[in-house]
Amino acid sequence: MNELPALESLLFVAGEEGLSIEEASALLGIYPDRTRYLMERLKWQLATQPLTALTIRQVNGRFQLTTKVAYGDVVKQYAQSPFAARLTQSALETLAIIAYEAPVTRMAIDQIRGVHSSGILKKLMQHGLIEEKGRQDSPGHPILYGVTDYFYQYFGLNSLDDLPAIEALMTNEKAETHDLYARHNDMSQSDEESRNR
Repeated sequence: MNELPALESLLFVAGEEGLSIEEASALLGIYPDRTRYLMERLKWQLATQPLTALTIRQVNGRFQLTTKVAYGDVVKQYAQSPFAARLTQSALETLAIIAYEAPVTRMAIDQIRGVHSSGILKKLMQHGLIEEKGRQDSPGHPILYGVTDYFYQYFGLNSLDDLPAIEALMTNEKAETHDLYARHNDMSQSDEESRNR
């Protein structure tokens, strides 16, 4: 196994929660000193590569793979564009989990969905639909997510009490929730088509 790309791939899937040296060491099966060296080497390699938009950032002892500041405007442009405006089924699923389970960690969301959600969480945060609500008091102190005030406005809700009862969802009576989200996406699509005329 090539350790450098393996470390890069771990940072990618860890998303905004990042990894500590100890966590990366355990996953790679190598000593922390070796991991620290590889992290610095990867950081230097990305920083000196003009043909990559990625960099490594350290926050509270955790390392994250992020985009370089120089590309902030183009990333922001995408987040505010019509291409990013319509929520995908995966984004709606993730948003529903956060609305019902908040405050909730990415790992808990991943377990419910059965797939990694870090990219979707970033998109939902860029849209202002979710936000960090603190950190869980557990190893790694993962971020806790919850919905924003804009979430209520976005879906025309007054509070979470307006969502369908969780019992109905658990007995597969999902039509009401599906209709709420589908109706919103239909309205978004109509608005977008009107703007494009």
